Amino acid sequence: MPRWLADRMTRLGAVISQTIVHHYGRDELLRRLAHPFWFQSFGAVMGMDWHSSGITTSVIGALKRGLAPLERELGIHVCGGRGRFSRQTPHELISIGEQAGFDGSALATASRLVAKVDSAAVQDGFDLYLHGFIVTDDGHWAVVQQGMNGELRQARRYHWLSEGLKSFVDEPHAAIEGPRQGEIVNLTDHRAERSRRTQLDLLASLGPDRIVAELGKLGDRTTKRGSAALQPSLPHLIMPPHHDVRASDVITRRLHGNLAAAADRAPHDFSELLLVPGVGARTVRALAMVAEVVHGAPCRFTDPARFSFALGGKDRHPFPVPVRVYDETIGVLKSAVQKAKLGREEELAALQRLDAQARRLERGARGPSVEQLAADEHRRSHSYGGRSVFGWAAAPVGDASEGDGASSRRKRLAE
Repeated sequence: MPRWLADRMTRLGAVISQTIVHHYGRDELLRRLAHPFWFQSFGAVMGMDWHSSGITTSVIGALKRGLAPLERELGIHVCGGRGRFSRQTPHELISIGEQAGFDGSALATASRLVAKVDSAAVQDGFDLYLHGFIVTDDGHWAVVQQGMNGELRQARRYHWLSEGLKSFVDEPHAAIEGPRQGEIVNLTDHRAERSRRTQLDLLASLGPDRIVAELGKLGDRTTKRGSAALQPSLPHLIMPPHHDVRASDVITRRLHGNLAAAADRAPHDFSELLLVPGVGARTVRALAMVAEVVHGAPCRFTDPARFSFALGGKDRHPFPVPVRVYDETIGVLKSAVQKAKLGREEELAALQRLDAQARRLERGARGPSVEQLAADEHRRSHSYGGRSVFGWAAAPVGDASEGDGASSRRKRLAE
C-alpha cells in the first residue's frame, strides 16, 4: 500500500464513518462492517482495487488510524490488525474498557473465542492472519478477520456482529466471504450440535489419550451422510478469479444512475456541493458513489466493482486514482460533517439527496459502457492527477498541456 494512498484512505474512511454515525448511529456502522458486500464496496470506493485481499488489511488499518483521534467524539474504537497487531487485541480491549466503562476483560475473551472458532471450529484450509475488532462505548462490537490459503493464493474473510449473537459455536457468523470449496470441518454449523456435545462427553469420559487411541482404530472407515436440512444462508460474497473490472462485475443501470445524478441534476439540485471551492463535475460523480456507501441499503452492494469507478484503484483497476478528485472529495465531506456539527445540515442533506436521485434515475438512465467509461477515465487521468503503484498517469501523446506546470501540480499533489 503506497503511503500517498494510505494517508488518503485514512482521511476518507474516517469522514465516511463520521457521516454514517451522524445519520444512523454507531451500531449501524458496525452492521455495515459486518456485511461483506458493503465492506468490499467501502474498500473499493476508497481507491483499493476492488478485487484484492489487501482490501481487508487496508480498510481495517485506515479505520484504526483515522478513528483513533475521534474515539472520544464517536465512541468507536478499532483494535487489532494484521500479524502481531492481532495478538494485541485483548490487551487493547482491556485498556479501552477501563477508559470507556465497558467490561474489557469479557470482550477480550470474546476476541479470543472468535479467533479460536475461525481457526479450530472452522477448519477450511485458511490460516488466520488478520483480526480486527471494532467496539463502541456501549460494548457492542463487530469483528472482521481474514485467513489465507497459500497454495490456492486465495483469502477468506469472516464477519461477526455482537447484535443478535446467541452462541459463539452455533451459527455465530454474520457473513463469510469466499467460495465453497474443498473439504471443510465446520463445527459451527447448527447440524453439528450433536457432534459438539459428543466430543465433550468423550473428553470427559475417556480423556485425550484414549480418544487418540480410539481414533487410530477407526482407520479409513467412513460415516454415512445424513439428510439434514441445508445450512441457513448467510450473506456470502464470492469474488471472480480476474482482477480487472469487467462489465459482468457491474450492474450497469446502477452505474448509469450514479453518473446521471452527478451530471444531469447536480447543477440544479446540489448547488450546495458545487459552491465548495475547487469542486467540479468529476468530484460530484465520486460523491454520488460515496453517498451511496453512506446511505445505500444492503441490497445495493451486490456489485462492489461499481464503486471503484468513484476513485479508481491503486493498480489501475479500472483506472489510476485521480488524486485531485480524491482530495476534493475528502474536502467536501469534511466540510459537510463540520457544518453539520454546528447544526448546518445543507451539505450533508445534499449528499443524501444525491444518493436518492441516483436510485430514481437509474430506471431510465443511459450512458457509456463499463469499458468505454474506463477508457475515458484513462485518457483523462493525467488531468485529474492520476496515480497508481506504477507512477503518475502520462498525458496522451501530443497533449501540449503536459509541461512544467503539470509537473509542478503533480509535485504538490504528492506532497
